[in-house]
Order: sequence, then C-alpha cells, then structure tokens
Amino acid sequence: MQTSFTAEQLAAPDIAIADRILRSCVHCGFCTATCPSFVVVGDEDDSPRGRIYLIKDMLETGAPASEPVAFHLDRCLSCLACMTTCPSGVDYMHLIDYARVRVEETYQRPRHDRALRALLAAILPYPARLRAALRGARLARFAGGLIGGETLFAQRLRAMLDLAPGALPGRGATERQGVFPPQGTRRARVALLAGCAQQVLDPGIHDATIRLLTRMGVEVVVARGAGCCGALTHHLGKHAAALDFARANVAAWSREIDTDGLDAIVTDTSGCGTVLKDYGFLLRDTPEAERAARIASLAVDISELLLRLDYQPSRPPEQPITLAYHAACSLQHGQKITDAPKILLKRAGFTVAEPRDAHLCCGSAGTYNILQPDIAGQLRARKLETIKPLKPHAIAAGNIGCLTQLGGAGLSTIHTVELLDWMAGGPRPAQLPAEAAIAATQPHPELETDGEPGWV
Repeated sequence: MQTSFTAEQLAAPDIAIADRILRSCVHCGFCTATCPSFVVVGDEDDSPRGRIYLIKDMLETGAPASEPVAFHLDRCLSCLACMTTCPSGVDYMHLIDYARVRVEETYQRPRHDRALRALLAAILPYPARLRAALRGARLARFAGGLIGGETLFAQRLRAMLDLAPGALPGRGATERQGVFPPQGTRRARVALLAGCAQQVLDPGIHDATIRLLTRMGVEVVVARGAGCCGALTHHLGKHAAALDFARANVAAWSREIDTDGLDAIVTDTSGCGTVLKDYGFLLRDTPEAERAARIASLAVDISELLLRLDYQPSRPPEQPITLAYHAACSLQHGQKITDAPKILLKRAGFTVAEPRDAHLCCGSAGTYNILQPDIAGQLRARKLETIKPLKPHAIAAGNIGCLTQLGGAGLSTIHTVELLDWMAGGPRPAQLPAEAAIAATQPHPELETDGEPGWV
C-alpha cells in the first residue's frame, strides 16, 4: 500500500511504525474471509482491509477521528484472525491498537458511550470493585426486565446483566498473594498472573493451575503488586491506564526475578497472555523497556508450560467424555498456540472434537460482547450452532471470556486446566454433567476412533 506521510509526520515514532505496517498491505483481501465482523455484517469497512484504509486516511490527514472511523474500528474484535490469514504478514494488531488510541484521544463519543467505557475501565480491572458490583446482580437482573427499547444503550445494559453470574463463587487461592510450595523436589519456579476478572468470575481456574503445577514440582508465586495485565483498558484505547497496569506487573515480577528468580510467568487466561507477550512493544519507549522485554520473553500459556514439563495424567476418565475444544482467538491467533491444549486433553484421556470454522471468534473479545452486543450475539449463536452437532459433554477452552460467552446454552464450559488437573489427581470439575447424564449421551458418529480417545 502506498502512503503519503510527510517527513514531519514520520519523525513521530508511532507514525513511522504505522507507515511500515500500512506499506506491507497488498490489498489482497484474504483477511475478509476470516474476519468475524465482516462475515456477519458484510461491509467492507468492517473488514481488516477496509479498516486499514480508514486508519491510513485518518493518520495521513492528521484530522480527528470521524464518527464513521470510530464506528467501524469499534466493531473490530481484535481477534487477529486476519494476521493468521495474511500472506504479507501485516501487523494489524499494533495498527488497530494505535488507531484506537487516536480515536480515544480525538473523537468525542456520545455521553452514554463515554460513561459506559469509563465505567468498564474503572471496575473490570479491579477484583474488589468487580465483586462489589456483581453482588447486586439479582437486583440488576430484576431491573433488567424493566429495560425496554432496542437502542444501543438498552442493548448494552441487557448484555451486561446477561453476563453477570447468578451467584458469585468464593474467593480463590490467588487472593492470598504469596508463594505456593512444590510437592517434592522443586523443578521450576514460576509467577502466576492472578489478573482481575477471572479471580472473581471463576477463581477455580487459578486454583486448578496452582494445584496442578505444585503437584508437578513447580513453585508458584502470586507476586504482590501484580494485577490486571492491562488488556481491558488497552483495547478500550485507554493507553495511559494500560501502561500503568503493565508497569506495575513488570515491577512486581522483576523483584521476583532479582531475588529468587523465575523460570516463567504463567497465564491461564489467553487474552492476558497475548498482552504479556507484547509488553516489550507496549513499553518500548519507557524507562521500563528492557525489563518489559525480559518479562515478555518469560510469558507462557499454561498449556505451553505443561507440555514443557511433560504433563502426564495419573488416572483415566471415569467414563468416556467428549469435549468440544473451542480455540480462543487470543490463543490461536494472538499467541499462535493451536495444538498444545488438544495434545494435553487427548493425553489426559478425553475425546476432543473441533467444530467447523474454528478460526472464527465466539464474540467475547474482552468487553466487545457488552459494547457490540448485536454482532457478539450473532457470533455466539454461530459458534454454538457448530458445536452442538458434535454432541459434546462439555466445551473446553483456555480463556475466561470465551467460557462466559458460551455459557448458559445447555452446555457446560470448563477451562482446559481444570480438566487436566482432574486427570492428574485434582477434584472433578463441578461444571461437568453428572455421571448418569454423561453415560446417557452418545457422541457424534464422526467421533468414533476405534475405542481410543482422539480428536477430529
């Protein structure tokens, strides 16, 4: 793609990076086939190629972001499927991230939109605030029944109420920040990102990770001072807030590295992992740049670490269990991890099936299912339509957003690490159907694998 930035514009480092990204695009349009918003909406401006043109025009003119630019960029899920598909290696992730910051800084959103985004940024990254907000879920749901109309504001309010759990689980192990010692000889020492929303919505995921790793001889540290990875504010275009979260994590983990050392920084939330692995770029022009790059190099998804440690189950499943594996976008496109979770689940004795169009997003995408409820709802319905014919006993995934988005449709959603922990001596996941219900459910005929667990 030809660009026409002035020399003065190119003197700005962010514009210089955007220019290189824009020039790598050859307009081929391969990205449109795998872009979820384009598949649903069918508007060229809601495809990566269309958004690239909008971003190019906005940056070249130097004008404030217009309403159409904000509208179409807001409808991008940042699923990064386009980057998996792109034959030219266009770095769309960093381009859309920078464009969102420009929109946030130069576009005056409607008052209700600004208020909602500010509310999400002020609550979701903070576990105590989120827990306090969700305690009123029952009352909010009752009030939600009184919310009428089909305005975007009303849809967003209903979407938030629908996503709120009926009851909050108890507090998990990660809220007791500190060191969880290994069983037996120590094989490694890692930091676990406790994060934010997952601690409140499903603390059992972190509990399973800690149980499994310590049982495998890994010392797990939940570092004091580490919190939200910054992804939620980052994708809202709130750059300064995202940097603050990243700096706090870099400082906390650097202290651990400088004292007792770390072999890895583990995430069991793939959306967070994508951002952690990008800390070197995110903090590139800050005093923390060198330490941030070191942190990014240590970041691993739990599935990567378990393969590295040669995870092995200690018992077979109590009965044949079929799992529909949902590949979170942040894992398969953001981190390029595709096989590890399926290998581990198969090794644990499960039959693993993937739905068609596994590359397409489920519609969660951080706060997307709140801010864009219509498109998110269509993507959720589409994903469930491809999963249900497999007749799985549960859906397995590696991201809390996906598990929440796909829940409530008659299928249990369970984090991969909880299933792996179960097969290595941990408790049976409470989300699994009862044994009688599993026995009464027959798998899809295409899943027959000569009596052996596998995947199709």
